[in-house]
Amino acid sequence: MSRSAPALAFVVVAGLWLSGCGGEGADGAAADATDPLHGGRPRVAYVSNGVDAFWVIAQAGAEAAAAAVDCDVSVHMPAEGLSDQKRILEDLLVQQVDGIAVSPIDPVNQTGFLNDLAARTTLITHDSDAPDSARLCFIGVDNYEAGRLCGTLIAEALPDGGEVFLFVGRIESDNARRRRQGILDVLLERASDPERTDADVSLSGPRFTVLGTLTDQFDRAKGKANVEDVLSRHPDVDALVGLFAYNTPLILEALAGAGRLGEVEVIGFDEADETLTGIANGQVHATVVQDPYMYGYRAVEILAALARGDRSVLPEDGFDHIPARAIGADEVAAFRAQLDERLGLDG
Repeated sequence: MSRSAPALAFVVVAGLWLSGCGGEGADGAAADATDPLHGGRPRVAYVSNGVDAFWVIAQAGAEAAAAAVDCDVSVHMPAEGLSDQKRILEDLLVQQVDGIAVSPIDPVNQTGFLNDLAARTTLITHDSDAPDSARLCFIGVDNYEAGRLCGTLIAEALPDGGEVFLFVGRIESDNARRRRQGILDVLLERASDPERTDADVSLSGPRFTVLGTLTDQFDRAKGKANVEDVLSRHPDVDALVGLFAYNTPLILEALAGAGRLGEVEVIGFDEADETLTGIANGQVHATVVQDPYMYGYRAVEILAALARGDRSVLPEDGFDHIPARAIGADEVAAFRAQLDERLGLDG
């Protein structure tokens, strides 16, 4: 059974409470009985940084964990950016949830707000970290190392080097900044330095030139227009790289519209259905995947344990590491089968 990203994403925007065992109805009402202080199940929330099929996979993990650890979880996907995410988080405080896992959209400028949240409820981050905040831990990949892995895939696709352009939603996100830097350091053949941050200018190394990085602020129309603009201004570009889940499908759309599928190497992040199809039919070289299912699962597992007073679940270094991996033509069929099984689409 195929996945439809827009349809799947729409289902979860409302952020209904889902119970691991019985619980309240779909109207989202929460009784005091769900508060561990009153002897009931913990109520926790999982908040993404936007609406995407990537987060539907994370939701499946969150729901599976809720069933396993006997708690209630609500999943929220802010459709309108930073202000929408802030509103959701403020509403969750009013609901007195026992814990929140959030992927901060702008961690630097949200640090003060996140610290306020952490003072009033249990707070952890996932996918994109806010390392200077008072969050208790971060669940995700090492995004710098994931970027380096992506850099090796680009070099694999272009063994003689070439010109590369990067596309991403927001460079302010910790995950985007670190991924980009990992790619740059590999392509420019520099020593590993996750604290380095290069300005957005054309950068050249012995074999590669990274022409630039374009952002779209999660606006899909702008994201596609960015790719079209690069194809027009840089007709000889050798590789286009998408750093967020939706960027690679937009790259493919723009290449198809220009009649250039197969002429430019495409490398991406995450497991959008269009990206996996592109790998299978040879239009995408490879993608770096995280494990959003485990992001959701571990977030709920950790928050529920903390709500019950068990702090042993917290990693000593504050980083619950879930490794990234590369998916190419040899791995895509097995990876898709696992993904469909997790989403219940294998029937």
